[in-house]
Amino acid sequence: MDLSLLRPQPFLSPFSNPFPRSRPYKPLNLRCSVSGGSVVGGSSTIEGGGGGKTVAADCVIVGGGISGLCIAQALVTKHPDAAKSVMVTEAKDRVGGNIITREEQGFLWEEGPNSFQPSDPMLTMVVDSGLKDDLVLGDPTAPRFVLWNGKLRPVPSKLTDLPFFDLMSIGGKIRAGFGAIGIRPSPPGREESVEEFVRRNLGDEVFERLIEPFCSGVYAGDPAKLSMKAAFGKVWKLEENGGSIIGGAFKAIQARNKAPKTTRDRERLPKPKGQTVGSFRKGLTMLPEAISARLGDKVKVSWKLSSISKLPSGGYSLTYETRRIVTVQSKSVVMTVPSHVASSLLRPLYAEAMVYFKDSAAEALSKLYYPPVAALHPRTQKVETLGTIYSSSLFPNRAPPGRVLLLNYIGGATNTGILSKSEGELVEAVDRDLRKMLIKPSSTDPLVLGVKVWPQAIPQFLIGHIDLVDAAKASLSSSGHEGLFLGGNYVAGVALGRCVEGAYETATQVNDFMSRYAYK
Repeated sequence: MDLSLLRPQPFLSPFSNPFPRSRPYKPLNLRCSVSGGSVVGGSSTIEGGGGGKTVAADCVIVGGGISGLCIAQALVTKHPDAAKSVMVTEAKDRVGGNIITREEQGFLWEEGPNSFQPSDPMLTMVVDSGLKDDLVLGDPTAPRFVLWNGKLRPVPSKLTDLPFFDLMSIGGKIRAGFGAIGIRPSPPGREESVEEFVRRNLGDEVFERLIEPFCSGVYAGDPAKLSMKAAFGKVWKLEENGGSIIGGAFKAIQARNKAPKTTRDRERLPKPKGQTVGSFRKGLTMLPEAISARLGDKVKVSWKLSSISKLPSGGYSLTYETRRIVTVQSKSVVMTVPSHVASSLLRPLYAEAMVYFKDSAAEALSKLYYPPVAALHPRTQKVETLGTIYSSSLFPNRAPPGRVLLLNYIGGATNTGILSKSEGELVEAVDRDLRKMLIKPSSTDPLVLGVKVWPQAIPQFLIGHIDLVDAAKASLSSSGHEGLFLGGNYVAGVALGRCVEGAYETATQVNDFMSRYAYK
């Protein structure tokens, strides 16, 4: 759920009130939404008749969100000989999935993801999409705040900040230091939640004041149920490999120094300064739109997949509802739709193979959970609004001169009740909390640009998540469904950058399969 709130003066600081009181309150004008054929280029028509058509492809990617589009682009740019005819199919009439950028009267805001980490794979996708000159990066020195005891407190951004920041007590800092070097309870010998791992390694204060708001912001989830191994695997591996977080960090540095040096393409890829986040001149939607334009008629929108079956000769037959019924026979298939959608599509495939549902990939995928929306501030601070991004300060041209754009999040796994509230009630909750955190209680009412409800927003990497995804993949293989791959954010990770990195990984898997089992 995000509410883009505007006020008529520039934002000065979290503790000042630059908003004038003279504008009278007006009824809120809300925009509210709830998310819920030609032949592919390079493919061949096999047969027709009866108002339908059958075409052939090397790889069909089901889902035109960022994962599906990036897998297709990775195949075209990195593995052009493996899958010469690629098709991306999307049930909606637009590509991009959860990436939705809105623009109105000089304001530009996101209704889904807000930014990305500019890793080299992400920047490669940006450059290959022709968006290098449209890339915008946030200020790496911009502070981040956590609300604690009624005050917004800066989060340390570098090591030199650690002795001085007031978000934690001296005792809490000492406890975290001892835990980081390994003076803490031993691992319990089972999969730990994020809360269990952080409290055991770094203490209660680190969890409550730093990690809880961070993981809530990323996953919109409950850290008592999120798996540390699945949600924050890089940190989990530090203790696993080095006996402690610091020990693992030293081992990782040593391994990186010994590994063969990989040279980044300096001439092609931009070089971000510091730890920052990225977007585009006209918002994140520029990326899926650019990829779709480059793929051309390989992308099919308003194509709803109604069934998938295994062909006796190998490969798969996919039947789509579009202007007419279209059947696609493909050597490989990548499912990038949400796990619950993939589960429904795969059930008949398992019935066809006479595999018990409880042993199927469909069963494993049906157990993954998507709560509504996102969060940032700690749950204990008695505010319902759980995160605010200063959009007009983070990226240029997000608001007209003299205006401020705030993007707010509310909901998450511990507050699913937002689904029963009206948009007006949600606006009131956010406005009430902003007056506690950022602006004076007497400030004028905000102009609300948009309200977006995501009933199923972000897949939760709960304890057992990796086991479920691995079980689904293993089931596909053991039941004879080679060449059918699972992709998307529940596989790769929820961050936009991880979806892109996962797309390259999936494209490599498709390439390996096609290289070994290519049909002649």
